[in-house]
Amino acid sequence: MVKRSKGLRSKSRKILSKKPRNRGFSSITSALRHYDEGESVNIVIDPSVHKGMPHIRFHGYTGKIKGKQGRSYVVGINVGKKPKTLVIRPEHLRRG
Repeated sequence: MVKRSKGLRSKSRKILSKKPRNRGFSSITSALRHYDEGESVNIVIDPSVHKGMPHIRFHGYTGKIKGKQGRSYVVGINVGKKPKTLVIRPEHLRRG
């Protein structure tokens, strides 16, 4: 038998799919949003934008903006007791 693929988007059918009315490109305003350092943000993955997408395991987490890196933002979150830093584009962030 062939070994099952366990890629980055495995087990993500429900999370990385949009409702029928929301399918297609996202609005340009989501890419142009500006966040200040220290602001609280929710990580909500937009499946129509592949660039700057965090790993699926971080979908739904809330973190704080630590800084900017190019067009992306550096977001600090806590997973259990471990602090982690993620580099995420603004299309995958919402104020929270």
